[in-house]
Amino acid sequence: MKFHMILGKKQLVLASLTLVLGLAIYLNYVFTSGTGNIDLTADANSSEETEEIYGEAQFTSAEVTDEYFVSARLERKKARDEAVETLATTLKDAELSDDDKELATSKALEVSKQIEQENKIETLVKAKGFTECLAFVDSDSVKVVVKTDGLTSEEAAQIKNIILEETDVLNENISVEEIE
Repeated sequence: MKFHMILGKKQLVLASLTLVLGLAIYLNYVFTSGTGNIDLTADANSSEETEEIYGEAQFTSAEVTDEYFVSARLERKKARDEAVETLATTLKDAELSDDDKELATSKALEVSKQIEQENKIETLVKAKGFTECLAFVDSDSVKVVVKTDGLTSEEAAQIKNIILEETDVLNENISVEEIE
């Protein structure tokens, strides 16, 4: 029997793909399990090992805070979109009573007002010199997160004044947090 008859092209391709898949699984295990100390970005001549000490403060880069703001905005947008979609579905229901339709309409207007307030607060806080700002407005509270190297009491008061001017929330229900 001829060798190429026993191992056809399909079998060779299948065997090579299986081998590549196995190699990919092994490398994934090595890189994610922490058992392999392989650093692809390390210089071949450097043999320094860094020792991790748990419980000590670590420097966090600006990229992490930027990621926080981006992901928080996406999560907020996703939650708002789901709420709007639910309200739109509710309003389309033919069996809904007039009172229920009025309640759904008022809830939709409230969500719209909250989105507008969040945008205004974020814009006005950024105008005060902060590089990043994220506002979360609820019916009875407002939370603002700002990126800063140290929030002074004057800056916090400015942010609270902006919130008080743009919303009907009480002063004790306002929270201003900083991320460095």
